[in-house]
Amino acid sequence: MEKETCTFSYCQKPETVVVETDLLIIGGGMAACGAAFEACRWATPKGIKVTMVDKAATDRSGAVAMGLSAINTYIGENKVEDYVRYVRADLMGIIREDLVYDLGRHVDNSVHMFEEWGLPIWKKSDDGWSLDGFQARDQGKPKLKDGGVPCRSGKWQIMINGESYKVIVAEAAKAALEYNRKALNIPQNHFERVFIVKLIKDAKEANRVAGAIGFSVRENKVYVFKAKAILNASGGAVNVFRPRSTREGQGRAWYPVWNSGSGYYLGMSVGAEMTMMENRFVPARFKDGYGPVGAWFLFFKAKATDALGNDYCSKETPEFKDALQKYGKWADALGTAIRNHLMMQAMRQGRGPILMNTHTAMQELAKQMDPKRLKHLEAEAWEDFLDMCISQAGLWAANNVEPDKVPSEIMPTEPYLLGSHAGCAGFWVSGPGDIPGTPAEWFWGYNRMSTVAGLFMAGDIVGASGHKFSSGSHAEGRIAAKAAIAFILDNASYTPELAANIDELVAEIYLPFEIYEKYKTYSTDPAVNPYYIRPNMYQARLQKIADEYFGGVSTWYMTSKTMIEEGLRKLQLLKEDAARLAAANLHELLRCWENYHRALSLEAHARHILFREESRYPGYYYRGDFDFVDDNNWRCFVNSVYDPATDTFTLKKVPYVQIIPD
Repeated sequence: MEKETCTFSYCQKPETVVVETDLLIIGGGMAACGAAFEACRWATPKGIKVTMVDKAATDRSGAVAMGLSAINTYIGENKVEDYVRYVRADLMGIIREDLVYDLGRHVDNSVHMFEEWGLPIWKKSDDGWSLDGFQARDQGKPKLKDGGVPCRSGKWQIMINGESYKVIVAEAAKAALEYNRKALNIPQNHFERVFIVKLIKDAKEANRVAGAIGFSVRENKVYVFKAKAILNASGGAVNVFRPRSTREGQGRAWYPVWNSGSGYYLGMSVGAEMTMMENRFVPARFKDGYGPVGAWFLFFKAKATDALGNDYCSKETPEFKDALQKYGKWADALGTAIRNHLMMQAMRQGRGPILMNTHTAMQELAKQMDPKRLKHLEAEAWEDFLDMCISQAGLWAANNVEPDKVPSEIMPTEPYLLGSHAGCAGFWVSGPGDIPGTPAEWFWGYNRMSTVAGLFMAGDIVGASGHKFSSGSHAEGRIAAKAAIAFILDNASYTPELAANIDELVAEIYLPFEIYEKYKTYSTDPAVNPYYIRPNMYQARLQKIADEYFGGVSTWYMTSKTMIEEGLRKLQLLKEDAARLAAANLHELLRCWENYHRALSLEAHARHILFREESRYPGYYYRGDFDFVDDNNWRCFVNSVYDPATDTFTLKKVPYVQIIPD
């Protein structure tokens, strides 16, 4: 078919709104909210404009949208060096230790702010029992910053009453933006329901960003933002792999479904260097409902076993000894990936399903506390799901399951691409530059700036530095924002000049509208048409390729050189078909652009796995042709740069440098 162009002959041309700012923050999750809060503190006295653009509504945007029952990164009485060791061991020995250390020394300050803003944090009572956040407040327990003792569910985790966690954090960010807006007399600096789809380079400086373009998902408007610096905090990628839940459960995933790889696409499409995109996260969650298991493991001390009652993670099992032989010393830490691996080995051997013994955990707790305390703790156990995964409670109810009486199945999910949880896929960024032992080339002037001048990264898309979770993402947003303000001040004479024709970009964005309106009458059912593909059909093909060729659930996360190469061939055909994506409304236009973003994110992931000739993350993925960990040749970073002009990736090894001793 001939190449289509949008001339607005068949669809209505949108209004183009141009917004000039100094710092543009893209995203609305924890990292973006942290960035907005911190940026406005430093920017407003200097007359610097700060603008935040969110695809969703900021109060419930990002991975914490539904709520959370624990803050998973709080250093407290622990040592930052031990935090680095923990992250390094869990991620199989490859992290940017300077970034992780930098995060560890700052994260507690964000947590203290959350409590100041009203987040109820659990505390220890005088007799050592747990008080929920409201009980602690009513009993006058001191705040964390004043010496309050948090209730820990693990070494790094503290319990919270977190249904409104994101709302509280968003309120502080919005207040900071409003302070900046009023002080500098800005008409508007917080845009919601606006989806940024492309970054725009500077016309004068080849390796610098100058702006971004996106569209409203509620109105017929395209927004063009000109900025002196851009902070990208738009999240990782879900639904690139076919989910386990299908048909009526199709939209159910552990990671929020609106995270469509935009954070990766935006940086890749302007040439920012990436690192560790071969990594992915495969969480073990309650089967079908994707409910969280962390609180049950860590706080309620529940045990997971195979169906025969065996501890499948015991180091005495033949499966563990085999893992230790193939995957080296990293298996000994029993990190997230290895626990997944041992779970799947048990299932392959016919010892499934894997069971979380919630009932016995509650029975054991009943022996230790009086009925009143037990009743309160049971309420907190169920609130854990009502706070952050209400669908799990619904699934239990639908299946007549009472978790205090019977066990529940757990299962590894489909893969997700992210860098804040137990994964580390993302961009290669500058570190802080002041940590002894850090290579000089890991710092190029501004903390968390990518290899593209003026483009900063935070949260899920910062590579090689996982296990920051919600609190760490907020802290990292603050770190990046402060550096971005310094960058703007150091380049005070710079004026952004966009190296793009805006009319052409608007036409490209709206092409799916034009295609749909032009061809929709060629078939009796507009959902099936020889001239176009609708976004849900495209996504189904994308997920099928990822699942079957790049190590999804249908192959037990197994892939190989030949499988990846065949998948990339099919992915290339799908990318060509993307020129025929069609949208009947603004929601489908959103879905079309999410597909563009997902496809490129997936390709980067596949090419990185192909390049790394080992199974660095058993339990997340396996290279069947290299099913071992090879520290001698592959304890290194794998970095890549995408060239949009030629649609090609260039990959390379970058030496690993250990800063914190074992």
